[in-house]
Formats: sequence, C-alpha cells, structure tokens
Amino acid sequence: MPLLLCWRGDVRSVPADRRKGRLGQMREGTVATTDSSAGLRGRASRAADAVEHVSDTRVLDVAARLGFGALAVVHILIGLIALRIAFGGNGEAEPTGALEEVAEGPAGTALMWICAVGCAGLALWQFSEATLRARHLPRKQRLGKLISSGSLVIIYGSMAATFARFALGDGPDSSESTVDFTRALLASAFGVLLVFLTAGIILGIGVHFVVKGVRRNFRPELRTFEDTAHGRIIEVVGVVGHVAKGLALLLVGGLFVTAGLVRDAQESTGLDGSLKALQHHPLGTYVLTAVALGLICYGAFAVIRSVFGRM
Repeated sequence: MPLLLCWRGDVRSVPADRRKGRLGQMREGTVATTDSSAGLRGRASRAADAVEHVSDTRVLDVAARLGFGALAVVHILIGLIALRIAFGGNGEAEPTGALEEVAEGPAGTALMWICAVGCAGLALWQFSEATLRARHLPRKQRLGKLISSGSLVIIYGSMAATFARFALGDGPDSSESTVDFTRALLASAFGVLLVFLTAGIILGIGVHFVVKGVRRNFRPELRTFEDTAHGRIIEVVGVVGHVAKGLALLLVGGLFVTAGLVRDAQESTGLDGSLKALQHHPLGTYVLTAVALGLICYGAFAVIRSVFGRM
C-alpha cells in the first residue's frame, strides 16, 4: 500500500520498496551516529586513563608528600606563634608570618623553593583527584569530590605562589593582602555579594575540616597504623588538628561576613587578625591557646601524612 507524503502542498505516492530503502538508510545513519559518539567517548576515556596513569608517577607522589611536609611546617609555626601571642608575646599568626621567620634563616631561600615545588605538586595531585580519579565515583560523590579537592587546588596553588614569592625576596603580608582583596571585592559591581560568597567558601571549607575531624574521615589516609597503639594516638592528633584548623577557618570566614555587613575591608584581617581578636574576649586566651595547640597537632598529623599516607 503506497505511503502518502505531503511536500509543499503536493501529494506524492511512494512505492513500498523505496519506502523500506529510505527507512533502512535512516536506521543505518542513526547507528553510524551512535557508533561515532561511542567511539569518541571511548577515545576520550582511554586518553583520560592514560593521563591518570601518568599522574601516578613517582615524581608527583614525592612532590605531593613534600607539599604535605611544607604545610606541616607552616601549621606548626603558626601554632607556636599563636601560643606566643596567647602568653603576651608578639608575632603574626598567619602563613606569611611563619614563612618570614623561616625565610630569614641561612637556608631560607632554598627551603622556600623546595616548599614551593612541593605545594605545586600537591595542587596537581588534588587536581587529578578532582578530575581524573573522581570520574570513577558515583555522580553525587563525584560532585562532592570536585568541590572539596577543587578548593584545595586553589589553596595549595596559592601557597606555592606564596613560597615562591618569599624565595624571590618579595614575601607578601597575608593580613594586608586579605584586606586589599576584600577592598577590591567591595569596589566591584556585586561587591557585598562577592564578599559573602568568599565568606561562604571559607566557612564551607572550615565546616569540612571540622566534620572530617569529628567523623574521623581522615583514617583511610593512614591505614598503615590501623588498629595499632600508634594508630590510636595518631587518630587523636588527627581529630584535634582537623577540628582546630576548621575552627581557624571559621574565624577567618566570620571576619569576611563582618566586612560584608559593615562594608569595611579593614574588618577582614585574615587568620592573624581573627586569632588576635580572641584576646579581647573573656575566655579568648584559653580559646586561642586551644586553637594554637590544635594547629600544632594538625602540623604533626601532616608530617605523618607526608611520610606514611596513602596517595
């Protein structure tokens, strides 16, 4: 039975054999398109597998471990400076304040370059975690990994840049940089919104560290010590360290919120300003001491992570 087709007002009769031929061509075209898409996906997957294999090299592993060691030194120094401030001493309890004390030493420049390379390697490792390795996870976990590891890429990358600037003799002041950054945000078209967005990111990272510490989600990173006496001690150090780091970030994020509410960049003074502000509260000295000891614990955990951790 002929098939009637309407085309520009004309009615044409198409024989059944021609109709079957056209339908077959359409099916073949669909199959070819599907095969082509599948082929492209397959090639992309194989390329990603190859890049992931390259990212598993010993060089990146060593660089990432070196980065953890560099972060350990920074956190321990910040904790020691914060302790000094808590007992009436002076200093800048922030990364640049800690790095300045190291950079002024006899081997300061060499150490700064080594730490810069380590943090850059750590940023690359987290980038591979957020992209290449995360693609094997379920969609919900993949999104969470993208956010958490993506944030760490920015943090570790900025630390690498800071180390490099100190190595070049141009170390920045973290508090002033934070104020200048906040001032630039407030001067933009969506200033207050951007400040609140920045505060939300910092607060979110802070909550992540607190939850990671309380739930002991860091345990898979140190399976070497699982179910051992040393493991239980390291677990306590990890809990205290992660919670303290999270609280420190929550304090920094809180200052960004304050700066956005009052529209004053001077309120956002970074970690040093947030820790020193605790001194003006009734129990501030005790809280400052607890956070300082916690940051030292986080540094100790990072040392162990750099040597024995699973990458």
